[in-house]
Amino acid sequence: MELYLRWLEKHEMQPGEETPIGLLLCTGGNNEQIEFLQLHKSGIKVAEYMTKLPSKKLLQRKLHEAVMLSRKLIDNK
Repeated sequence: MELYLRWLEKHEMQPGEETPIGLLLCTGGNNEQIEFLQLHKSGIKVAEYMTKLPSKKLLQRKLHEAVMLSRKLIDNK
């Protein structure tokens, strides 16, 4: 994935775009192993995914939390 991300950065990025990131979707994982790989340094992110959707209420709450966190990060720049 690292090679692909660097290729995108060199050949496909348009002016004004941010550096591309990679996203690994996992049904589970060992957080300690993921931490030791230090993927964040290369723009590769790891996320867990669900094989069944949670309730609408939980999805709304998670979306609200993500929006609030994003706004907070933007405000701190």
